[in-house]
Amino acid sequence: MLRWQVGRYALWLVGVPMLCLLLFLLADRWWALPNPERVRSVLILAQDRTPLRAFADSDGVWRYPVTLDEVSPLYVQALLAYEDRWFYQHPGINPLALLRAGWQWLRGGRVISGGSTLTMQVARILEPHQRNMGGKLWQMFRALQLEWHYSKAEILTFYLNLAPFGGPIEGVQTASFAWLHKPALALSHAEAALLAVLPQAPSRLRPDRHPELAQRYRDKVLQRMATQGIWTQAVVDDALTEPVMRSRFQQPLVAPLFAERMKAHAVERKVARLQTTLDTNAQWVVENVVRTRVESLPDKASIGVLVVENKTGYVRAYAGSANFHSVERFGHVDMVQAVRSPGSTLKPFLYGMALDDGLVHSASLLSDVPVKLTDYAPQNFVRHFSGAVSVAQALQQSLNIPAVDMLQRLTPTGFVARLRNGGVVITFPEQAEPNLSVILGGAGTTLEDLVRGFSAFARAGMSVKPRFLADEPLVERRLLSAGAAWIIQAILRDIPAPEGSVNSAGIAWKTGTSYGFRDAWAVGVSDAYTVGVWTGRPDGTPLPGSIGAAAAGPILFDVFRALPKQAVANMRHRPAEVTSTDICWPLGESAATTAPEHCHVRQQAWILEGRVPPTLPHLQHYSWSAGLQTYWVNPQTGLRVTAACTAPQRETCQVAQWPLELQPWLANTVLEQIRLPVFDASCPSGSEYQGGAQLAMRHLDDSTRLFLPKARAGQPATGVTVDLRAEGGVGQHVWLVNGALAGVDATQHGLRYTFTRAGDYDLTVFDTAGSVDKVVIRVISPP
Repeated sequence: MLRWQVGRYALWLVGVPMLCLLLFLLADRWWALPNPERVRSVLILAQDRTPLRAFADSDGVWRYPVTLDEVSPLYVQALLAYEDRWFYQHPGINPLALLRAGWQWLRGGRVISGGSTLTMQVARILEPHQRNMGGKLWQMFRALQLEWHYSKAEILTFYLNLAPFGGPIEGVQTASFAWLHKPALALSHAEAALLAVLPQAPSRLRPDRHPELAQRYRDKVLQRMATQGIWTQAVVDDALTEPVMRSRFQQPLVAPLFAERMKAHAVERKVARLQTTLDTNAQWVVENVVRTRVESLPDKASIGVLVVENKTGYVRAYAGSANFHSVERFGHVDMVQAVRSPGSTLKPFLYGMALDDGLVHSASLLSDVPVKLTDYAPQNFVRHFSGAVSVAQALQQSLNIPAVDMLQRLTPTGFVARLRNGGVVITFPEQAEPNLSVILGGAGTTLEDLVRGFSAFARAGMSVKPRFLADEPLVERRLLSAGAAWIIQAILRDIPAPEGSVNSAGIAWKTGTSYGFRDAWAVGVSDAYTVGVWTGRPDGTPLPGSIGAAAAGPILFDVFRALPKQAVANMRHRPAEVTSTDICWPLGESAATTAPEHCHVRQQAWILEGRVPPTLPHLQHYSWSAGLQTYWVNPQTGLRVTAACTAPQRETCQVAQWPLELQPWLANTVLEQIRLPVFDASCPSGSEYQGGAQLAMRHLDDSTRLFLPKARAGQPATGVTVDLRAEGGVGQHVWLVNGALAGVDATQHGLRYTFTRAGDYDLTVFDTAGSVDKVVIRVISPP
């Protein structure tokens, strides 16, 4: 009998709990717990977890999600001491607390303490219920479910993120920034106590409305912390002296356009918070520079700045516009992503590719002279020409004519394809094809892609895709060889800094200005960072006079000067394939292998893999005369002879000739070096043997003034026509007007030429022997 009774009690002791557990499991399966981790509002964070910008959920609720380690331990101590001392011991329900609350209710006739645990409060937040017995039982069931499915740390984290703090504010991190303007990790004892009590009556205790009442309740929490021995009385007494200040709720708004862009990534990943690579110090620097510089820009102008760390590709600062709140300046338009004309910023890539192709070295002779192609006549930005220039000079001075000439050799299609392969995407209007204008800005790209391309100059020719999130893969593309990238960077470092700036950090930089002054650019590379700056009007209207060097350059150097310093090793280490050598113009070959008499101008050059390519032939072959020209002389007289001459002896001589189109810009001392001797007296008489008659223009000299005729009413202007004639010389006469071909006089009978505009004109005539005559005339408008 006793054994049977013991067995029955044992069955009850085991069976009833098992039955309850089974019923709980069935109920848990039937009534699934609401998801505590549901994504509502989105918070974008900097690398150090500083909130950049928050986006409210569909109900207008602001919540900055945090983890337990991002909240001050002082707050957790105050919260548990005030709300649930036995949080880590109970299974979601504290029977003693419930009994105490019920007894107080029976005795006092009103609710004195609720008896709810933190877990029960999370359950009520997840699924609000009516304040009656049924609602309380349902809340207790949900609390048990929470404890069944989640750990104590997870439940506490739910509370930290979901607790109400007044109005549309939820979560301790939101409340900390809203009412105290600091992260929850930096709370003082008094601040921790204040935030611990606010969820008890969030509307009545809002510090922005009722600071005195909030302080009274906070002080109760502080006294309890001392009574329970959690904080010392001295600490509490000190905390009691802190007043609760009335403050307004202000959303963080750092890098707003960047954060807006990152919101799409958060939604895609279904996360409530997204930690980016943005550096708060660098971002503050950039925003401060933009805020200062925008005041000097015209109305409706904006600024875009992007800072990328060279080593990692991490985006450290991002300013999509000058003023996010300015409607006049189109503050909502992200100019980091906008497709705009890049102006001359693509030229470093062009010359780098030409270096890799073995076409040039850094001191190769190029021609900066007027040219007219089939349907395209490029002009320099400054509207004048320099004549003979090196690759380095052409790039540093951003000359257009040499760049167009070089692009013809690489071909526009090939150049654009190589850029795209290297990560710099160039876009064109629908159905448009790449053409020569692309190197002068006749296409589109973004600030982001330009920065990506320029990063190759600091990364041994490998461009890096900007990374916004630390877990994004590192995407590198080969844009140039390591040697070509180093040479171009060395050339760009020698560009003078903008007026008022100093290039103490050795920044390699390039500017660009698009057609019509619509876009001004400056992109630079230091050891640690690549920085891109755009200025202009987002709607594309011109800003006359706004050029890259003056508008964007100072901003670029301001940013570089203020960025956090980084120690970077070997970023400027010269690759083994890059060496220095002296070369000679006009041939362009090594000085060591060039005869002294053929070395008219000596230059120092950076070369790749020991290659010293000679001066390129001009694509307009009619004017090409560079190279060694061979002729014979009578050793007795030193005058020129041919096979038809009767001189008993002759010696072979050579002269290094310059391209004809460059000769108007050559010094007279150089012209004397390339002029061939006159013919010897032993040569037959005839038009080709003039005994050395000097080549000279007829009827034109530096005092010549031509007057344009008045145009008749309704009739187009006719211009003034003259005969271009010269005497002497050998063979045909080649005429240039302002360095451009005017015509070839094969019979020496002269050419007719019409001047249609007023101004000064450089007239030059050459013969086949390289003799030259030059004058400057003036054409005057009618009175």
